[in-house]
Amino acid sequence: MEESKAPALQYSLNLINKIKGRGIKIFLISSRRETLRSATFDNLIKVGNHGWTGLTLMHDSHLYHRYTLEDDLTDVKNYKAEARKRLMDEGYQVWGITGDQWSSFEGLPSAKSTFKIPNSLYSIS
Repeated sequence: MEESKAPALQYSLNLINKIKGRGIKIFLISSRRETLRSATFDNLIKVGNHGWTGLTLMHDSHLYHRYTLEDDLTDVKNYKAEARKRLMDEGYQVWGITGDQWSSFEGLPSAKSTFKIPNSLYSIS
């Protein structure tokens, strides 16, 4: 990812473009580290994923005491739930959540619609 060479997942791009076409604002919330913001931003644009309203990445300060995979999943769940809460506090409605790992959908607030995207590289359950 640091080289901005991650390929686009076509089904993900199709979904994002369909949602954008309906006039819905898109906020990307990723557990990718803030230190990768520039590479992430450049890669998203390069593969055609643009037109979203915001990109939230995880700060190192959000990492608690990560000793096990379970700790990591809890951190991601809490981080993404807190990011959704901040958006709601700013007046946005969370209409849907898209993710390739189940931890993307856990925690409150949630959404009426969820879209689980397959990940052929890895799966954490």
